[in-house]
Amino acid sequence: MTKKIYIEGMSCQHCVRHVKEALHELDGVKNVEVDLKKKIAVLEGEVTDDKIKLVIEDAGYDVVKIELV
Repeated sequence: MTKKIYIEGMSCQHCVRHVKEALHELDGVKNVEVDLKKKIAVLEGEVTDDKIKLVIEDAGYDVVKIELV
């Protein structure tokens, strides 16, 4: 399953790395790509939206929307 996550609050490559590392810690994640310009992350794996939102918000960013791709 692939999900596109719209994220507010990322402003630099450090933010990208922080979000990517936070998402990779979730069980079931196969791959994560983060695009700073588009303010999105694309996650491949079997993870609930609630868990995704929780780790991103714990990392200090806001989840605007999560959609299946």
